[in-house]
Amino acid sequence: MPTKIPERTKPTLATIARQAGVSAPTVSKVVNGREDVAPETRARILTALEQAGYQSPVQRRAAAESGTVVEVVIDVLDSAYTIQVLNGILQFAAGADVEILVSVTGQSTPGRHTPERRAQRILENGRAGMIVVTSAFSEAQLHAFRRRQIPVVVIDPLNPPSADVVSVGATNWAGGKAAAEHLLGLGHRRIAYIGGIQGAECNQARLHGYMAALMAEGVPVEPHYIVSGGRFRTESGVNGLRALLKLDRRPTAIFAASDTIALGVLSEARRHGIRIPEDISLIGFDGTNQGEQSVPSLSSVAQPLEEMGRAALRSLLRQVRGEVLDSHRVELATQVIVRESTAPPAG
Repeated sequence: MPTKIPERTKPTLATIARQAGVSAPTVSKVVNGREDVAPETRARILTALEQAGYQSPVQRRAAAESGTVVEVVIDVLDSAYTIQVLNGILQFAAGADVEILVSVTGQSTPGRHTPERRAQRILENGRAGMIVVTSAFSEAQLHAFRRRQIPVVVIDPLNPPSADVVSVGATNWAGGKAAAEHLLGLGHRRIAYIGGIQGAECNQARLHGYMAALMAEGVPVEPHYIVSGGRFRTESGVNGLRALLKLDRRPTAIFAASDTIALGVLSEARRHGIRIPEDISLIGFDGTNQGEQSVPSLSSVAQPLEEMGRAALRSLLRQVRGEVLDSHRVELATQVIVRESTAPPAG
């Protein structure tokens, strides 16, 4: 039998009353929707209820009747990476009789709720937990969930989560090293790196893997060959290639931190009459369907994206059942897929 974690301690009306500095009957009026409470007092009580993660009996019954519903928070829905991860989540959910609710936040969209209110909304709506895909979840948000013992799993977190938050990703450092080793093995020595979000954990790991491979071969790491893209989007590849083409000694190969960035490099190369791979070799990271269908088809470090989605939901449901996980970090292996966009350097 799996070890059980302690159940969430349910706050009482008396506890809330002491915290808000009012009587328990006054708290009861607010919980039951009575109107005969002063606005300032009501606001103070509601704040205390949110911070304590209190659910009324009506809310608890609604949660129990709603079945297992998991909310998946994603940044954007127009990337092949996100779609393949989401496919994995949905596949596992279908077999586990779990309903998935998808929320698209947008990276530049400010949150509509405070961390406490967002966590409270999860409880009130009867969600079993939340999966966060490549979004920056603040420590305050994660703390609000932890205090209510709401299960959360993050996939490829942009900012490193604390040790007690379950995260799922791939072997980004090893994958970055393997990408550079592939190019080195073809004979390239002037190898550039076009990254995504500079501070993102996965981006840093891929960059450091690339650097480790170069240093192991005695190839100097040239700072002007390392370009920060800003985002894991096609425009990062476009702008990155433009910057590299201004150099006196252009790179003969480029490692792009995502397939989407690599597709931006491909499109910009065509505008300049640069042939891939005859003039510049190009390898991406993700192994998405988009890269497979591009012209030329894209060599890439493939992440098991659908399996990452399945692993995230599997880990979340284990937390929901009260099981203690063997590890809070799940890392799945990557592999280099060689297609048409990489070749030995000209001459």
